[in-house]
Amino acid sequence: MRLVLLLLFLNLLPGEGRKSWRRRGQQSQPMAGDPERSEVAGQPVESFPLDFTAVEGNMDSFMAQIKSLAQSLYPCSAQALERDMRLHLLRNNSVVCNDGSPAGYYLKESKGSKRWLVFLEGGWYCINKENCDARYETMRRLMSSKEWPSSRIGTGILSSQPEENPHWWNANMVFIPYCSSDVWSGASPMSDKNDYAFMGLLIIQEVVKELLGKGLDTAKVLLLAGSSAGGTGVLLNVDRVAEQLEDMGFPAIQVRGLSDSGWFLDNKQYRRTDCIDTITCAPTEAIRKGIRYWNGLVPERCKQQFEQGEEWNCFFGYKIYPTLRCPVFVVQWLFDEAQLTVDNVHLTGQPVQEGQWLYIQNLGHELRSTLKHVAASFAPACLSHEIITRSHWMDIQVKGTSLPRALHCWDRSLHESSKNGKSPLKGCPLHLIDSCPWPHCNPSCPTIRDQLSGQEMNVIQFLMHMGFDVQKMAQQQGLEPTKLLGMLNSGS
Repeated sequence: MRLVLLLLFLNLLPGEGRKSWRRRGQQSQPMAGDPERSEVAGQPVESFPLDFTAVEGNMDSFMAQIKSLAQSLYPCSAQALERDMRLHLLRNNSVVCNDGSPAGYYLKESKGSKRWLVFLEGGWYCINKENCDARYETMRRLMSSKEWPSSRIGTGILSSQPEENPHWWNANMVFIPYCSSDVWSGASPMSDKNDYAFMGLLIIQEVVKELLGKGLDTAKVLLLAGSSAGGTGVLLNVDRVAEQLEDMGFPAIQVRGLSDSGWFLDNKQYRRTDCIDTITCAPTEAIRKGIRYWNGLVPERCKQQFEQGEEWNCFFGYKIYPTLRCPVFVVQWLFDEAQLTVDNVHLTGQPVQEGQWLYIQNLGHELRSTLKHVAASFAPACLSHEIITRSHWMDIQVKGTSLPRALHCWDRSLHESSKNGKSPLKGCPLHLIDSCPWPHCNPSCPTIRDQLSGQEMNVIQFLMHMGFDVQKMAQQQGLEPTKLLGMLNSGS
């Protein structure tokens, strides 16, 4: 019976997608066990990985059906399915973390998929010796691999569970830990003048080299993704990865970028303070200092847009984006907590002052304007930071569309345009930016807590805390508060 079900399942797959057999001589039968090679009666068995590429453009319900069928065929598979990404330290021991320990990456292979997702971790940066020394004492895992665990489980877009990650769960997953403190831009080894190595750029290149020997050489799509400093790292490195693959003889691999919470503004701080560390420094001043300390490198196309010594401009999304050749999807909270922190707007649990309130509103307006000409974007009017690896990433919506859905639309539009030059698909929005002007006026925003009491606040409580009287405004309009919030979110 199980064999009949499996045959029916294989016949659902188009074309070459049916190659999921192991065979010996003239007999063909599906086998459970080692995906690479196993033995039947002491004789070698040939293995053919299942190719999902033919159906990856329309997978909404297909992936869940595959998992359900697999678990019905093999009741133990729910436990047996490999969920962990395994640590691999780089073979090239000259490419290292800040403290000289070997850099590395976590990998979960998916033999049937031609898609690879390579994720760059975030975690701020340091800009001088004193700053880096303090970082090493308090956040050592972001500067050293010595205490990295041997495995990790992916969440959000790195999850291998279709319920949490409906469109990318079957991709080959790669997580590159951030241990270079240089926004993934450095190419400097340790020296007599510097106690730390800054090799973020080289770490990415070395990981790509190693992945070519693990199946990336047959890939159709490589999505370089990252959050926070990793999101900025995507903007700085996506074209460079595409050029590297082309130079190594793999021009057919489509390289794309997904930048989450890495689209920072070089705006003026709400209250200027001395540049003591990365928190108190104005964004432009911090990057100016950092790029010199790391010997950071930026893409040549962006570098040419500015005078010598002004390369720091390329760390800001709205300045580097127009120079990029690879397609990039930008995910950015309109009221990003990290941006507010470097702008010296600290929400300490007390109602904000009028000047802060106006500054926060203007920040959302400025950020919205920088995304105006970004072809694919998702920008909720929320106060938060990072999203794509959060387990709740499916819950956030902009104009009725979730982030996974928007990314799926983007995937399909790129697939269709490369296939036959068609215009973007109807009913599949790519440019999703909230139009309401206040933090958390989008009802799907993540839950927030009062910083003093620790209690959860709903949207209405939060806006009232921020100085916006939702109840009063709704009463004046003759509406329920939730109705008013819905109208604000839809731009009414």
